[in-house]
Amino acid sequence: MIDVENGSALLIDKPYTWTSFQVVKKVKFKLTRHYGKKIKIGHAGTLDPLATGLLIICIGKFTKRIEEFQAAEKEYTGTFYLGATTPSHDLEHPVEKTYPINHITNEEIIETAKEFIGLQKQVPPIFSAKWVDGKRAYKLAREEQKVELTPKEIEIKNFEITNIDLPNVDFRIVCSKGTYIRSIARDFGEKLNTGAYLSVLKRTRIGDFRLEDALQIEDLDNIVSQEI
Repeated sequence: MIDVENGSALLIDKPYTWTSFQVVKKVKFKLTRHYGKKIKIGHAGTLDPLATGLLIICIGKFTKRIEEFQAAEKEYTGTFYLGATTPSHDLEHPVEKTYPINHITNEEIIETAKEFIGLQKQVPPIFSAKWVDGKRAYKLAREEQKVELTPKEIEIKNFEITNIDLPNVDFRIVCSKGTYIRSIARDFGEKLNTGAYLSVLKRTRIGDFRLEDALQIEDLDNIVSQEI
């Protein structure tokens, strides 16, 4: 149920290729049309367009809790593709280089994942929304300008390899706010003396909010039309 007067947290399973902003815009349009007035809406934690999964849409007074939700622990599942790299460390850009992977064993992959556990400094992807000299990093990168990003402290709490079928490696990661799974893909490949990029990503949890409780975007009409 959506409680516009007291505020709500609406859980959406973000579709593939949609931006987080597009989801917010869709929800805002539906609610504004239904209630005939402007309603304050925001989201707690951006997902890249090629990622799917849990997106928290904060409605009304719950927009004051966006930072609280953003700070919560996150859980992701997905797939790394070993033996190649892209400029964005995912499929948003085409492969730029390929590398051998015949030296990599399953045991090395599992042990390498363990090396990521704990507090560490992580360099964000250059194709990210980080600010650099008043501009978004991805805009500078698209202009082929040199982008240098400051490493940020993150924490990987769990990094489980769930399946290996080279060149694909499936994983589950539990991590802190601000963690870029694309950067983990990049660093994972480097540690294995090859290249890697993120081919699949799904956010399955934010704090106590879980993907299995989220709505599909096509269910939005039915939810909005319910009596509050």
